[in-house]
Amino acid sequence: MSHRHFLIYKPYKMLSQFMTNDRHQKNKKFLGDLHDFPDGSMAVGRLDETSEGLLLITTDGQLSSHINKKGKVEKEYYVQVDGMITEEAVQKMTSGIEISINGKLYQTKECKARIIEGIPDLPATQQRIRDDRHGPTSWVSVTLKEGKFRQVRKMCAAVGFPVLRLARVRIGNFTLENLNAKTANEITTLIEEK
Repeated sequence: MSHRHFLIYKPYKMLSQFMTNDRHQKNKKFLGDLHDFPDGSMAVGRLDETSEGLLLITTDGQLSSHINKKGKVEKEYYVQVDGMITEEAVQKMTSGIEISINGKLYQTKECKARIIEGIPDLPATQQRIRDDRHGPTSWVSVTLKEGKFRQVRKMCAAVGFPVLRLARVRIGNFTLENLNAKTANEITTLIEEK
């Protein structure tokens, strides 16, 4: 069987899954609302409902496992935070920081992080984000090879800078280039390890 793979821009307030029978989620938006994906499609490395950005959809469960569990594929996020993030806070994140995962303390692995000067070029979001009249905001790039539940949000909060907007911009060698919230690009080359 030949597998199929797609890159999409998951918009804000969409679940990283396909339709469910859960009556509590009947008014939610699902990945199937974006494109007619083949049977057996799954999201690789989900983004939570309030995050947006690059998502890989595949029919290959082994590829999904390789990217999520091996810890070799980089995933980069652009994060808008409340306040002017400091180099000290960024350094704490890169060195690894203690966060809570499922009620237990977890030490994140070393990662890459840097302050982004200005506002990054991202597609328009449906998310309402407060403006600078309510205090300054800033942007940071965070690149991980792991992906615990809401990890980037928890890392930023742990260093004192709560997240206002979070967008994944890269998975391995794939980026957001030529993607918007209404496109699904089918790809034939796969993720490269970094």
